[in-house]
Amino acid sequence: LRPPIPVPQTLTSPLPSSHSYRGLTLVLTFLSYTSYHLSRKPISIVKSQLHPNCSALGPNPHNDSNSSTWCSWAPFDGDNYKELFGALDNAFLVAYAIGMFISGIFGERLPLRYYLSGGMVLSGLFTALFGLGYFWDIHVLWYFIVVQVCNGLVQTTGWPAVVACVGNWFGKGKRGLIMGIWNSHTSVGNILGSLIAGAWVSSAWGLSFVVPGIIITTVGIICFFFLVEYPEDVDCNPPLHHVITTSEKDPEAVTSNEGPLSLSGQSSVDHSNSPKEPAEEPEAISFLGALRIPGVVEFSLCLLFAKLVSYTFLYWLPLYIVNVAHFGAKEAGDLSTLFDVGGILGGIFAGLISDYTGGRATTCCVMLVVAAPMLFLYNHVGQNGIGTSIAMLIICGALVNGPYALITTAVSADLGTHESLKGNAKALSTVTAIIDGTGSVGAALGPLLAGLISPTGWNNVFYMLIAADVLACLLLARVVVKEARGWCGYMARKRGYVVT
Repeated sequence: LRPPIPVPQTLTSPLPSSHSYRGLTLVLTFLSYTSYHLSRKPISIVKSQLHPNCSALGPNPHNDSNSSTWCSWAPFDGDNYKELFGALDNAFLVAYAIGMFISGIFGERLPLRYYLSGGMVLSGLFTALFGLGYFWDIHVLWYFIVVQVCNGLVQTTGWPAVVACVGNWFGKGKRGLIMGIWNSHTSVGNILGSLIAGAWVSSAWGLSFVVPGIIITTVGIICFFFLVEYPEDVDCNPPLHHVITTSEKDPEAVTSNEGPLSLSGQSSVDHSNSPKEPAEEPEAISFLGALRIPGVVEFSLCLLFAKLVSYTFLYWLPLYIVNVAHFGAKEAGDLSTLFDVGGILGGIFAGLISDYTGGRATTCCVMLVVAAPMLFLYNHVGQNGIGTSIAMLIICGALVNGPYALITTAVSADLGTHESLKGNAKALSTVTAIIDGTGSVGAALGPLLAGLISPTGWNNVFYMLIAADVLACLLLARVVVKEARGWCGYMARKRGYVVT
């Protein structure tokens, strides 16, 4: 059994106490994953400093024969520096994808507070170790590769843990909107990581890693002392994780079969009417058991293709803008942040709509369908002017990242507390890890495929992205049909009720 966390005697009212702890959970988990992304961003900023244009800096002060790369950082001073940068990216992404499938299993069997805090401290250590290569004057590739692999593995502790914590505190009725807003931590972390890394990239690029490493370690220590994993730990009532109705429910339904959640009258209830009786801790679900939860496989495969598109934009959008729109590197970087701005708006919009309709899969499917032609338009007319570029980037960012954000947050929490589990909440981390781990495979494949296809033309890259969006949509077809049947059943019962 978990040791109880002592509750201050001043908090005598259950309702205000519950709201206070929920707010604290949202803030701490938001800061946690903001720091995770903040610590991942420096590598993309520092690349330009590891192999800069030395001729722009003047004559070689060392009078070496290799005058074109005298200011570069070995081993990235050769003609194959792009391949070596790609190796750094893939070392992290592949390790992250593999580790994610294992991470959730450990997350269910260890205290989330310990697991998350320990992972953040280790992430800070490996992030700082990359930067210390500058101060220790390390010039061997294997050192940076090993650090990236280790960092990719320990960073898998973050997402399953924070989603599980939020899912434990918030019921299904409000998850979409709350998690849509909460999921902006990804973009906030990317922006802060760029600013922090950029502050030292030209003077001492090692600090671009050391400072983010210190930040994520500090946030991890704060979470260790203040994060509350379960409402029961502080004598609060747990939320209602699925709609309770008098009619029989489809055992395979992923979302409510009662149609729009605002009409069911019960889905907005976030806590039960009576305190939860103390009971023995349920056993954590197995990996295969999590796969058998209806909807896990479909949403996992859908996220693979959705995340493929999102991460391709993350890694290749600035270069695309430079090559096609002929902007400078700084202007291209500034414009590319609009894609993240659209992602924030898309995540909030997707959560709000899916909360109202009860159709998580349908919301994702509609956005993916609309995203395909918008990607085609952006490639052909999106560079016709600065105004057009801004509008198209925001729209594409919303449509591409909206489904991605919804699946990794509200859908993962829904499936991790699915009614087929009969109240066992010990599946959140495992389900979240399976879904995001499968998506991380797409995150590794997308930039790799873009690098292989881009020499044949940017049009082919966008055709690949459009095809991935279509496949993501098709993989959700079965779940969308179930949601549609649920809505039809709800409307039929509603009409019968009105007549009588």
